[in-house]
Amino acid sequence: MSEAGGRRGCGCRVPQRASWSLVAATAALCLVLATSVCTAGAAPMSREEKQKLGNQVLEMFDHAYGNYMEHAYPADELMPLTCRGRVRGQEPSRGDVDDALGKFSLTLIDSLDTLVVLNKTKEFEDAVRKVLRDVNLDNDVVVSVFETNIRVLGGLLGGHSLAIMLKDKGEHMQWYNGELLQMAKQLGYKLLPAFNTTSGLPYPRINLKFGIRKPEARTGTETDTCTACAGTLILEFAALSRFTGATIFEEYARKALDFLWEKRQRSSNLVGVTINIHTGDWVRKDSGVGAGIDSYYEYLLKAYVLLGDDSFLERFNTHYDAIMRYISQPPLLLDVHIHKPMLNARTWMDALLAFFPGLQVLKGDIRPAIETHEMLYQVIKKHNFLPEAFTTDFRVHWAQHPLRPEFAESTYFLYKATGDPYYLEVGKTLIENLNKYARVPCGFAAMKDVRTGSHEDRMDSFFLAEMFKYLYLLFADKEDIIFDIEDYIFTTEAHLLPLWLSTTNRSISKKNTTSEYTELDDSNFDWTCPNTQILFPNDPLYAQSIREPLKNVVDKSCPRGIIRVREESFRSGAKPPLRARDFMATNPEHLEILKKMGAASSIDAEDGLRFMQEMIELSSQQQKEQQLPPRAVQIISHPFFGRVVLTAGPAQFGLDLSKHKETRGFVASSKPYNGCSELTNPEAVMGKIALIQRGQCMFAEKARNIQNAGAIGGIVIDDNEGSSSDTAPLFQMAGDGKDTDDIKIPMLFLFSKEGSIILDAIREHEQVEVLLSDKARDRDPEMENEEQPSSENDSQNQSAEQVLSLSQTVDLADQETPENPPDSHSESSSPADTEEAADFVPSEQISSSTENHETTSLDGECTDLDNQLQEQSETEEDSSPNVSWGSKAQPIDSILADWNEDIEAFEMMEKDEL
Repeated sequence: MSEAGGRRGCGCRVPQRASWSLVAATAALCLVLATSVCTAGAAPMSREEKQKLGNQVLEMFDHAYGNYMEHAYPADELMPLTCRGRVRGQEPSRGDVDDALGKFSLTLIDSLDTLVVLNKTKEFEDAVRKVLRDVNLDNDVVVSVFETNIRVLGGLLGGHSLAIMLKDKGEHMQWYNGELLQMAKQLGYKLLPAFNTTSGLPYPRINLKFGIRKPEARTGTETDTCTACAGTLILEFAALSRFTGATIFEEYARKALDFLWEKRQRSSNLVGVTINIHTGDWVRKDSGVGAGIDSYYEYLLKAYVLLGDDSFLERFNTHYDAIMRYISQPPLLLDVHIHKPMLNARTWMDALLAFFPGLQVLKGDIRPAIETHEMLYQVIKKHNFLPEAFTTDFRVHWAQHPLRPEFAESTYFLYKATGDPYYLEVGKTLIENLNKYARVPCGFAAMKDVRTGSHEDRMDSFFLAEMFKYLYLLFADKEDIIFDIEDYIFTTEAHLLPLWLSTTNRSISKKNTTSEYTELDDSNFDWTCPNTQILFPNDPLYAQSIREPLKNVVDKSCPRGIIRVREESFRSGAKPPLRARDFMATNPEHLEILKKMGAASSIDAEDGLRFMQEMIELSSQQQKEQQLPPRAVQIISHPFFGRVVLTAGPAQFGLDLSKHKETRGFVASSKPYNGCSELTNPEAVMGKIALIQRGQCMFAEKARNIQNAGAIGGIVIDDNEGSSSDTAPLFQMAGDGKDTDDIKIPMLFLFSKEGSIILDAIREHEQVEVLLSDKARDRDPEMENEEQPSSENDSQNQSAEQVLSLSQTVDLADQETPENPPDSHSESSSPADTEEAADFVPSEQISSSTENHETTSLDGECTDLDNQLQEQSETEEDSSPNVSWGSKAQPIDSILADWNEDIEAFEMMEKDEL
C-alpha cells in the first residue's frame, strides 16, 4: 500500500489509497484524541463537586422531560408557561419556526439517545415503546426537510444505535428488533421526493403525506434554500444507507454536497447563505459561520470522520482556510461578501456561531477556539444568556434566547481538549443561569428578551436533545457513562452515530472528485484533527494565557463596529478612506472623495461600498437610539416568586426605571377602571401600583389621576381583548403634547393577554405583588424554598393549578419589525381624541426577536459610539444621502449607480431574521 501523497493527521499518516478500515480506524483515533484530557498543572474540580453538578443536570433533565411527558405528550413540544403541548395549527403560527413540528412527538424522538447518555435505560426502553406505538410519520403536514432530518431522522437513528448497543450488552432492549431503523427508513423515503430538482439540492419543505408539488402537498414552489439546509444531510442519510444497505440515501446527500462545492465562489472559496435550488445561483451572497451556513462546514469534517472519504476533508480544509483568512477577526467572526471577502457584510454576529469553537477543536485549531469562546462567555456573563445576535461593540442586536445549546457544546469540546477546569466553571455558570432565570414550574422557558428577563412560552426539542447531553458529559467521568462515547460521533443535533458505520455496506465507492491531494503550505492544512503535540503544550496555563487578554473585551472595550480595511488601501502617502461617521456634506473635500468612489479603481470602489454600508448602519442606529428599551413586570408574590416575567412597553414620561431603583408594590384596580377622572377609590390604590385600562383619554391624564390618588406606579392594560405581543409589536406610551415633568411615578403598558395574567392572579390570590423594573431581578431562593412542597410532582401540580392554569401565553412567538420609523398613535380611538398630540408610539418591536431592536449597551459604558451618533445626527439632514434609497439627491444618485446591487444586498441583510 503506497503512502505517496499521504496526509498528516493525529500524529500519524493516512495513505491516500488506504483501505476503508484503516481510514475508519484513523478517524476513530482522531475523535479519541480530540476528546483526550490533559490535566497537567491544573487544579481540577473535585470529584464530589463534579458528581454534584452531574446530578443537578440529571434533575434538570427530569424536570424538563417529565413535564413534557406529563403536560404535552404526544404533542411535538411543551409550552412551559401554560403547561400544555404545542400542537401545530392549534396555536398562532410562528412562521418558519413551526416547520420543525410534524405531529410526530418531536421532543420524545429528539430525546431518545439523551436518555441513554444520562443512564436512564428504563426510561429509554419505555420511550422507544411509546414511539413505536404512538408516532405516525404519515401526517398531512408540511415540514422542514432540514429540521426533520436532523431532529427526527437523526433521533430515530441515534435511538437505534444505542438500542442495539444495549441489546448487545444483554441487559436491556432484548425485545428490540430494529423497529426504530424501520421507522427511520420510512421517513427517509418520505424525504427523498424533496431532491427532485435539476441541481440535486432538496426543496426546503415537504409534505409528509403527499410529498412535493401535488395540489394537496401545499409546497414545492420554493426556489431558494439555505446552504446548511442542503448541506446538513450526509451524516444521517449515509448512516441510514449503511444501516439498511439502501444506497440511495447516501447518493442523494452526496449529490447535494457535490453541487454546493461546485458552486462555491472560486476566488474566495466561500459559499453564500442561500442558493437557488434550480439554477444554483447564490441568492444571498454574504458568508459566515453562523445561521444559514454553520452545519454545512460541520458536516464536511464529520463526514470525513464517519465515512473516511478524504474528499470531504479536503473540502473542509479549503473552506476553513478561507474562513480564517476572511471571516475570522479574533475573537470575532464576521460575515463577508463571497465576491469581495475583504468587505464585511455585517457588524453583528448571531448566536449560532457559538458552535464554531467546538468545530475548531475537532479541527485542531485550539487558539482561535479559545479566543472566540471566551468572548462569547464574556457576553453571557453580562446577560446570563447569549443574545440571539449582538454587535461588534457587544451590544444586544436581537435580544431573544431560545435556550440554544451551541455554547455548551463548544464548552464541552474545549474541556475535553484542554482539561482546563476553567471550562467546568463555565458549565457550572450555565447550569446556575438556567435554573435561576429559565426554570419555571412546568419546565424551562426560552427568554424572550435577555435584557428584561421576560419569558417565551417555548421549550424547543433541541434543548433536551443537546443541552443536557453536553452538560452531563462535561461533568461525567468515563465510569459514569454506560458505554464508550468515543465510539460515536455527534450529529449537529447531538445524536450519536457509531464510527463502525465507515466499514459497513460500503457499496458507494466514489473517486475523489475534489482534486488530487497535494501538500499545502498553509498551516491550516497541517493537521486534520486535534493532536496532543499541538493541543497540549508544555505550559499548563496555555489556555489561560490565551483567555486573559479577552477578560475585559466586553466590559472595557468599545470597538465602535469593527470594519476590516484592506491593508493596500492605506497606500504610501494616501489618506485613510472616508468613514461615514466623519462625513460632512458641506465639506468640498468629502464630496470630491465621494465622487471618486467607484470610479478610480477597485480599491476606491470598495471604499465607496464600505462607506455606504456604514451610512446605512449609522442611520439605522440613530433610529434605534430614539426608542426606549422594554421594561419588565415581574410577579414576585406567592406562589410566583419572580418566575413569571411579562414584557412591558415603557412610557416617555414619568420615572425612568433604567435610571432609578425598581418600583415594588401590590397591585389594585382603579375606579373608574379607565383612570380618566378623579379616582373614587383612592384608599384602594394608595401606596400601590394601579391597574388602568387603555382608552377614552390620554396616557398622561391617567398617570396624573392615579398619582393624585397616591399610587406609586401604574400599569396600563390594553382594552383590545386578546391582543398580545405575539400578534403586535410592543408600544411605548407618549405624553399628551404638554409638559409631563409633573408625573413622577413609573408607567408601563401591557397587552391584554399579558395583563390578564395579573388580573387572573388577583382573582386567585387577592394580594398580588409585582416589581416594575428595567429588567427582571433575581428570584428569592429563600421564599422559593419555603414554597416548595415535599415532592417535585407536588410542586409542579400546585404551580400548574394555581399559577399557570391560564389559557393565555405570557410571551409567544416573535414578531416582524415594522420597517419604517415609529408612527404616533392616539390613546383613544375616537375621532375627537385623535386630535390630541401623539400619545402612543410603536417601539418598532421592542420585544426581542427582530432585526430592528434597539441595540442596548451591555453595561452602559460604551458611550463613545453614542456621542459620535449624536454628533452625526446634528448634521444628518445635510450629510446623509437619504439612506432609505427612495429619493436620492443629485449628484449622489449618479455616483451610486454602480453600487445598486450591493446596496440592495445590504438592505436585504438588514431585514433578514435568523
